[in-house]
Amino acid sequence: MTLAAASLSLNGCAHVPLDPTIAAFEANLASHASATAALQQWCDQRAIAPGATITVQFVTGADEAPPVDIRALLNVAADEPLGYRHVRLACGSHVLSDAHNWFVPSRLTPEMNRQLAETQVPFGRIAASLNFTREPLSSARRGDPGCPENAISTHRARLILPDGAPLAFVVECYTSENLAGN
Repeated sequence: MTLAAASLSLNGCAHVPLDPTIAAFEANLASHASATAALQQWCDQRAIAPGATITVQFVTGADEAPPVDIRALLNVAADEPLGYRHVRLACGSHVLSDAHNWFVPSRLTPEMNRQLAETQVPFGRIAASLNFTREPLSSARRGDPGCPENAISTHRARLILPDGAPLAFVVECYTSENLAGN
């Protein structure tokens, strides 16, 4: 599975009408720096799992190889340690996202690094106090080869700190479970 492959933009599929629910989902995602926050709002608005908070399910097994340009994307030297998490974000029993996250531990606090290593708290919640922004890089409707079969869209983005330093590179596969509810 190669997650670094180029993706089609959503506009590239203009000949196929975009489902209004997917369009609303995409707009919600675009309005948040944190995918965790976007998914929480979406879960609540759609009543996918009333009262549930977004939780992390770690994906174990073979880790995804980082994209060949990961160090350039994160503006780090060849010897700078990188962190990696492969998780599924769920709202109740509904898995909404399968996400790969490469991040720079030295740009997080020691407590944040501890939480990432020892807890099932989503990255977006742990790093929220850093006030990062989201820089979209690409998106594709229907997912891509590295996504689960039920993916409705894939997003690649960098999370950027206020000083301009990249904090993380994410590849997020959003599942059809996002269409549940209302």
